[in-house]
Amino acid sequence: MYTLCVEDWFAAAHYLRRYHGKCENLHGHNYRVKVYVSGKQLDEGGMLIDFSILKNHLKKVLETLDHQDLNATIFKDFEPSAENISRYIFDSLKALLPSGVRLTGVEVFETEKNSVLYQEDA
Repeated sequence: MYTLCVEDWFAAAHYLRRYHGKCENLHGHNYRVKVYVSGKQLDEGGMLIDFSILKNHLKKVLETLDHQDLNATIFKDFEPSAENISRYIFDSLKALLPSGVRLTGVEVFETEKNSVLYQEDA
């Protein structure tokens, strides 16, 4: 089994409606995102998936979040927590991957020290 990882960043604003503390006010983060994919079969070039292809897919998904007020766009109906952001990225990216490449995790860093890893149940 091979596992690849790529990462990228996006900046966005949000607030947590059901949180009581500083995060209930509008604020922003420079989110770091790491994506993990796995598979057993390599292509003719000896790769599971070209890193640049995977990075381009991730960039497409992150463009929907970058420099947005997350509460006013994608997360109108639910909280834009790091947990929900990681699930949104996972679901959006999964649809773009070729067969034989399984998305195994999306890790979203809200700060340098705090992250959430979303993985589907096997």
